[in-house]
Amino acid sequence: MSLPSVVDARAAMLAWAERLPAETVALQDAVGRTLAEDIVAIRDQPPYPASAMDGWALAAVDSPGRLRIAGESAAGAPYAAELRRGEAVRIFTGAALPPGADAMVIQEEASRDGDYVTLPAVGHGHYVRPAGCDFQGGETLLTAGMKLDAWRLSLAAAGGRGELKVARRPRVSFLSTGEEIIDPGRTPGPYQIFDAGTVALVALATRWGGQARRLKPVGDDIAATVEAVRGEDCDLIVTVGGASVGDHDLVKPALKELGLELAVESVNVRPGKPTWFGRLADGRRVLGLPGNPASSLVCAELFLHPLLRGMQGADPALPLVQARASAPFPTNGAREHWMRARITTDPDGSLRAEAYGNQDSSLVSVFAIADALVRRAPGAPALAAGGLVEALLLERA
Repeated sequence: MSLPSVVDARAAMLAWAERLPAETVALQDAVGRTLAEDIVAIRDQPPYPASAMDGWALAAVDSPGRLRIAGESAAGAPYAAELRRGEAVRIFTGAALPPGADAMVIQEEASRDGDYVTLPAVGHGHYVRPAGCDFQGGETLLTAGMKLDAWRLSLAAAGGRGELKVARRPRVSFLSTGEEIIDPGRTPGPYQIFDAGTVALVALATRWGGQARRLKPVGDDIAATVEAVRGEDCDLIVTVGGASVGDHDLVKPALKELGLELAVESVNVRPGKPTWFGRLADGRRVLGLPGNPASSLVCAELFLHPLLRGMQGADPALPLVQARASAPFPTNGAREHWMRARITTDPDGSLRAEAYGNQDSSLVSVFAIADALVRRAPGAPALAAGGLVEALLLERA
């Protein structure tokens, strides 16, 4: 039986990943969330012509000249009277220009003498921020599906919004399986290993907008696996390990007791061939990842991240970039290979990628220093240094 490609497997998973409902949160609580509505400005910004500097507001036709000081305009406390010919107003940064003024002179270029100020020649609009120069009322500032960072929150605030509709965070529960797995920090037996992959997966899911929690690991036991997830209140269960075809790979048989229906049984990918996806009878989705840390982390980038983005209404596409090979790449085998790689930047800004020599799927140390995953298509011929490759850049804090 031919295995689905990464693209086809991801599409099948996304077809079963329902978009989560929206909720309204205060502006300050929306950072890192995914916007579930378009944000439209309620008015122009700025709503009036404003001074870009401290200085003097005037009608440009009165410059150069010695003008009478009529008053002062500060931010929030404007000079409201009509500016007459031959007059100037002391003005501060951000303050509204008084009616009749259309320019300003910065204070360093002015000479004050009592109730008069001498100003040089300036043109219409000099050091003036026109009304609506940032954005105009009715303009769409942000669109649904955007991830909200500090800068986008600032724009929403400038547009007059105090609350935002955002996608509910996906609730993701991680369950690692295997008799050899032990919690980090405990004293291991001679044949036990620390649960390093699941710790990283929880951190990634949190970074990708999920409410993630790690369940207590279970051994190779069908009943224990069923009980671990039976009453778990979540949208997505991610199992780690027990995903292959050996005698101790019992996760899928266990979840069959909860009505597991499969959309993806395996994927034509290296590392991570045993990755699978399905849903339980109660509607909860399940992503099965391999137990080897590199395999699980590669497949988290290829499948878990797009799933979480899709569930939040964001674009699930992988943001691949092109890079030049710093060193040759060998001929690839029958499976699509995602290789951990080092990325460097040339003086002209172009990227270069060099795969690490040891791509063993159990190596955590290589992943910790990798900058990217380089994609090699099934059956890709050898590539000389300087050839183009596709790469998925890894987010680093």
